[in-house]
Amino acid sequence: MASNQPAPEAPSPFRTGMAGDEERTWEEWNPTEESIRPVRGRHRVAKQRGLARSSTVLGVGVIAAVGAGGMATAQSKPPVSISLPDSIADSLPDAKSLPGVSAFMSGGSEADTGTTTQAAPLTTAGITSAEAEQGATDAGEALRARILQQAEQQQAGAAAEARAAEEKAAAEQAAAQATKQQSKAEAEAAAKKKAAEKKAAEKAEAERLAKLAASYAVPTSSYTITSTFGQAGSLWSSGYHTGLDFAAPTGTPVKAVHSGTVKSAGYSGSYGYRTVLVLDDGTEIWYCHQSSMDVTAGQKVSTGDTIGRVGATGNVTGPHLHLEIHTPDGTGVDPLSWLRGKGLTI
Repeated sequence: MASNQPAPEAPSPFRTGMAGDEERTWEEWNPTEESIRPVRGRHRVAKQRGLARSSTVLGVGVIAAVGAGGMATAQSKPPVSISLPDSIADSLPDAKSLPGVSAFMSGGSEADTGTTTQAAPLTTAGITSAEAEQGATDAGEALRARILQQAEQQQAGAAAEARAAEEKAAAEQAAAQATKQQSKAEAEAAAKKKAAEKKAAEKAEAERLAKLAASYAVPTSSYTITSTFGQAGSLWSSGYHTGLDFAAPTGTPVKAVHSGTVKSAGYSGSYGYRTVLVLDDGTEIWYCHQSSMDVTAGQKVSTGDTIGRVGATGNVTGPHLHLEIHTPDGTGVDPLSWLRGKGLTI
């Protein structure tokens, strides 16, 4: 019949005797048990800030280099023998039958196994074919050289960009200066051209007036201009002066301004003795207040021919030649401007 009494406890090998006939039991410590009091509360881990991307890349490269160097160091260490229990060793396959393993066995070669396996040394891990051709055998040094080469390339690229920017700025400045100089030269050339054109126009006008002056003549000599066209006053019935007055001694010759035909010659009220000369273009020239007339109607005259004498007939205050210019439609114009337009100096 089963008993509810507990089975007798086997003596523990960890039970030791102590003074006073007391025994203390030592239990084996199991690190997998939750024998450590859990850490309570929140623990903040300060984040590292301000780490540049380039520093991160360099750190990874350094870690890789150190790892490769460690591998190389581990290869140079002497082999350590590992012993296994017979029960496990008997169940393992023959090491020489495994491909590529026989090379690691003492006294054996891969040629004996019939399998050709090329095992690269650990120190060449991560070395490119180009670096291997250059004689690189250490992965750490190769990576370091690669990082330095990349840094030099970046520096060279930055220097090239700065150089290109300086050259571009210099080119833009030179182009702006050239444009400014070109604009200045064009402005100076335009000013010279304008001055030359003005001078040529003035010369042409002078030549034209000189040619006209050769075919036109001042109506009298030894004169003084006393009244001009449009001058206002009560002396004239129209309220203003309609011609140009040449004050001169009585009997001074009156000349034909230009060649033409005498339209009329006779006494004409307030104008006194008046001669009307019609030019080829239809312009009429009136010579008034003459003391005498030397031509008759229908007579043709040439430039400078004497057609009469200065006098004081009609409505006058003294001897003078009253000269009027009328266009073909009968409109009166300023005689002074008209005469000067023909190249005459009045």
